[in-house]
Amino acid sequence: MFTVTNSRVVHLLIAVASFAVSTSAPAQQIAFTWDDLPAHSALPPGETRVDIGHKLIAAMQAEHMPLVYGFINGVQLDREPDSAPMLKDWRDAGYLLGNHTWSHMNLNSMDLIDWEADLRKNEPILDKYAAGADWRWLRYPFLAEGDTPEKRIDVRKFLADRGYRIAAVTMSFGDYMWNEPYARCVAKNDTAAIAQLESGYLRAASDDADFRRAMAKALFGHDIPYVLLMHVGAFDARMLPRLLKLYREKGFTFVTLEDAENDPFYASSIDPSLPDQPDSLEGAMDARHLTPPTRPKLDPDPNLLCH
Repeated sequence: MFTVTNSRVVHLLIAVASFAVSTSAPAQQIAFTWDDLPAHSALPPGETRVDIGHKLIAAMQAEHMPLVYGFINGVQLDREPDSAPMLKDWRDAGYLLGNHTWSHMNLNSMDLIDWEADLRKNEPILDKYAAGADWRWLRYPFLAEGDTPEKRIDVRKFLADRGYRIAAVTMSFGDYMWNEPYARCVAKNDTAAIAQLESGYLRAASDDADFRRAMAKALFGHDIPYVLLMHVGAFDARMLPRLLKLYREKGFTFVTLEDAENDPFYASSIDPSLPDQPDSLEGAMDARHLTPPTRPKLDPDPNLLCH
C-alpha cells in the first residue's frame, strides 16, 4: 500500500483533482455565514443586540435567503444577558446555529486541551437554542486552525470524533472593521462620516468579490461556491439590504453552507478525518505556488473615522 507522507504533495494532489472537476460547476454562489452571535462589537447609542438581530433577519427574509448559520460565543450571554433573545429570534426565524467556541479562543495561542474544553463548554448552549437542528459546525475563531502541523492534525481528529464539520471561509471583506467606527460616528452624529462608511463598505465588498473570483479562476478555471464570513454588528445590520442587492447585481445567488461545501474544494472541511488541505483560496494559491492578485485596499480606512 502506498502512503503519502508529504503534506504538500497531498495539497497538490487534491488541488489537481479539484481542477479536474467539470467546469460546469454553478457560477457565482455565496453561502452567508455570521459570526459572534449574539453580540459583536460596539453598540451605537439607542440600539440593542435584539434590534440588530431583527434587522438582519428582516433583510434576509426579504431576499428569501436560504437557511444561514450563525456561530455563537456563549460568553456573550454572561457579558450581555439581555442579548439572549437574539438567539431565540434567530432560531424562530428558522436560521441555524453553530459553534464558535465559548470565549472566541484563539487556537494558535492556546494549548489544544484548553481550546477543546472551550469548544465543549459552548455545546450546552447549542443544545438549548438549536435543539432539533444540526449545530455541529465549527467556525474557528480568528480562522486559527493550529500553529503547528501536529496541533492541526490533533484538532481535526478531535473535531471528527465529535462529529463536527468546519465552516471554511473563501470570501471575507473584513466587515467587522466598520462596526466600531459606526458606533463612534453615530455617537458624534457625524452623518458625513457615516456616508463615507457606507460607500467604503460596499466598495470593499465588491472589490473583495472580484478578488476571490480571480483566485478561483486562477486555481480552477471557474468559480466555486464561496463561503462568506460576516459578523452580527450594528453596521452590518444597517447595510445588509444594500449588500445583498450588490451581490445580486454582480450575478451572485445565495446557497446554504452545506450546499456550498459540497464542492470538492471543501472536502477536508466537510470531513475533518480526511488529510488536511487548504480551506482558503489564499492557502490553495500558496500550495500551488501561484501568485495571488493584489489584495484590494480600503478606501477610506474605516478605522480613521470619528475619533
